[in-house]
Amino acid sequence: MNTIDTPLFGLSQRLPPSNVQAEQALLGALLANNKAYERVSEFLAAEHFADPIHGRIYQAISRRVEAGQLADAVTLKAEFEHAGILEEVGGTAYLTQLLTAMVGIINAGDYGRAVLDTWLRRQLIDIGETVVNNAFGADAELDGPHQIEFAEQSLFNLAADGGTSGGFITFERALTDAILGAERAFRRAGTVSGLTTGLRDLDAKMGGMHPSDLLILAGRPGMGKTALATKIAFGAAKALLAEARIKDPNGIPKATVAVFSLEMSSEQLATRLLSEEARISGDRIRRGDIGQKDFDKFVQVSREISALPIQIDDTPAITMSALRTRCRRLKRTKGLALVIVDYLQLMRPAAGTKPDNRVLEISMITQGLKALAKELAIPVIALSQLSRQVENRDDKRPQLSDLRESGSIEQDADAVMFVYRDEYYLQQKEPKEVGFEGSGEKFSAALVEWQQRMEKAHNRADLIIAKQRHGPTGTIPLLFEGEFTRFGDIDLVHTEYRD
Repeated sequence: MNTIDTPLFGLSQRLPPSNVQAEQALLGALLANNKAYERVSEFLAAEHFADPIHGRIYQAISRRVEAGQLADAVTLKAEFEHAGILEEVGGTAYLTQLLTAMVGIINAGDYGRAVLDTWLRRQLIDIGETVVNNAFGADAELDGPHQIEFAEQSLFNLAADGGTSGGFITFERALTDAILGAERAFRRAGTVSGLTTGLRDLDAKMGGMHPSDLLILAGRPGMGKTALATKIAFGAAKALLAEARIKDPNGIPKATVAVFSLEMSSEQLATRLLSEEARISGDRIRRGDIGQKDFDKFVQVSREISALPIQIDDTPAITMSALRTRCRRLKRTKGLALVIVDYLQLMRPAAGTKPDNRVLEISMITQGLKALAKELAIPVIALSQLSRQVENRDDKRPQLSDLRESGSIEQDADAVMFVYRDEYYLQQKEPKEVGFEGSGEKFSAALVEWQQRMEKAHNRADLIIAKQRHGPTGTIPLLFEGEFTRFGDIDLVHTEYRD
């Protein structure tokens, strides 16, 4: 027998963990005093019992108590007799025997948790056996990395379904948390209680980005979604670095910004960030059309921003379970303040899940991102494409109904924002003298009108907050420098631009 087979054979001879005495004692307590049910009903279910008979008895007790009926040995005996299953659950004698195993109502919760614990251990054994079998090639469709994702997803599902966390907190505790949040806003400049976006007017509208929030940033291709997301990542990372260096000039930030770039490579994303900061055209950088002076500035800026706490993952078509695993690891090792996903429709649901349609698939992803935001207590920004129906309207400004698979995205999001640039569409409507219907004077008038509209829309973008669960909606004007794909604040009164 080889070294691999030996431990597996040893494990196969062990009996799955169970605690029959705890099950009997708990059922006896429930039959003697139905109030004991309140101590276990929140976390215990019939399938958690190792003995199927105990599970059926617990289910009958649960059904009667929740219906406001008495559940004791007498009423259960009558119910089981009527259903013809009295002998299957041990008969009258066994129901009476359970009463002798009774524990006090005070101990019912402890015995219930003991029953749940053995169930969790049995589930872990099942998951472990599946992992081992898959590793030996039981499922040929799962390669090594996908097996890891499947195992992680199975463990996450078990933790979500079988965990006993959660429940009520006192109103006093909730009020204390609210006061602390207000205090943070009071002490910070600009009344930003959350993590800054690096954009003055957006921070003023939303109070920054808050833990547990899922923010959707959507737009048609060419609107600048990725550029705006990198601006926000850059602004948040700058704030984290500045906070770390208030007391120590060499201080290391306590948390990082994670960018999952499913569309662009890490090198392309870094080039875009350098282009924005150095104010050198990204197109010129790609073509090598830069002089020594520009290159020196490029290097200097790269040194200045290299300390920013930004982590980039450019894994294409990443699954929800893989993203969750990497975020948890990053939170544990370096701290995590913000997650940005570019973009939603390029993600895949967790390994081992096969949704029936695309809408359900997107729903699983958005629910997973919202759950991640709550679990790690961080804001999550997910970029999203808009459907082509926008192009079929005269008014191109996006609406919530334009979101692809909009139902699930809109429902799960705490805020939905759209990037819109009128200049993008005006460029496509430039009047051409060739084929223009009418006289030369009409063409000239149309051209002048178009030029005036272009001048007004030049370097302008609108960030439309279409939904905000915790605040007002509205439109925020922004500066957009197309040459550097760079967003910034705009002062419409004095026409002065701010970074």
